[in-house]
Amino acid sequence: MSSRRWPSREGFTADVVGHLIKSTALAPSLTLPLYLLSKYTAKGQDLAASRPQAFKVLKYLLAIGLVRKVNGWINNYALNHGTSDTYVWKSEIAVVTGGSDGIGRRVTLLLAARGIKVAVLDVQPLKYHPPANVHYFQCNIGSVEAVAQAAAEVRATLGEPTILINNAGIAKGTTILGGTEATTRAHFDVNTLSHYWLTREFLPKMVERNHGMVVTVASQAGYITTANMVDYSASKSAAVAFHEGLTTELVTRYKAPKVRTVLVSQGFARTYLSSILNADDTFFNPLLEPESVAEALVGQVLTGKSGHVFLPGSTGFFARWLRVFPYWFQNRLRDDCEKLMRKPGQ
Repeated sequence: MSSRRWPSREGFTADVVGHLIKSTALAPSLTLPLYLLSKYTAKGQDLAASRPQAFKVLKYLLAIGLVRKVNGWINNYALNHGTSDTYVWKSEIAVVTGGSDGIGRRVTLLLAARGIKVAVLDVQPLKYHPPANVHYFQCNIGSVEAVAQAAAEVRATLGEPTILINNAGIAKGTTILGGTEATTRAHFDVNTLSHYWLTREFLPKMVERNHGMVVTVASQAGYITTANMVDYSASKSAAVAFHEGLTTELVTRYKAPKVRTVLVSQGFARTYLSSILNADDTFFNPLLEPESVAEALVGQVLTGKSGHVFLPGSTGFFARWLRVFPYWFQNRLRDDCEKLMRKPGQ
């Protein structure tokens, strides 16, 4: 795995600028002391009086920072249903689909480095030498029968999994008319339906114990689609709905509020798909390194809390809010994005 570079593996991007702003100008830990000094010290009052516009900006920044902080606390409370849970990582067992290569490989190794026992479910063998706590199980996750058989083997070998990471995904990059029944079914089998088959295998014990976590790796394509991407986007949009529905069922139907749910919505990463398409690599929409996605995913898992991971945050903002924008903006954005799905040379 490559070493982390400053300011990020992707270089100087909009997310880096956003992080700097949030950690300085919008950080109440910095703006609140300045505000208090300007209000309750003689020198501070003199400075505020001599620079009224600067003092006004300081108040706005403090207000925005406090609203962001309070909103974050409320979101965290709501996502985790006001409950806390304890994870003993060396006792946890994780299932990672698509863990033989790409982002899944890095997720697997990061989890294993924390002492977590990991079961990799994939149709292809591991493309690396695994540590002792990583076990490979060949499995076509699009098949209900294959998933049931692999689940039985995982339980017999490692025990009952407490973490399920639905990471595997495929994308063919074909138009609606250019695709076939087989390619469309493959997208939904791997990107959507496998989440149901795997969750039905491993969730019951998590519910029984009121302890566990289900991670859904979707995509920003689940919020915005374009040409040559309809099958993929539709399957990832369904994965988002699966995550949201599972989250509410855990509380309202299964009475297991401590079973956590995590949604990962990432943009293009340097995997096999980006190598055959004209994926952007710009300041605002950088091409993500697989390590960046894996670290963000595992970082959320290791908090032991539910959450939503958006990478990069710059494009994630527009993806999340696209449908509230006017239709002319939505259509223009979808049409502009079609160049990302052209084969090199087209």
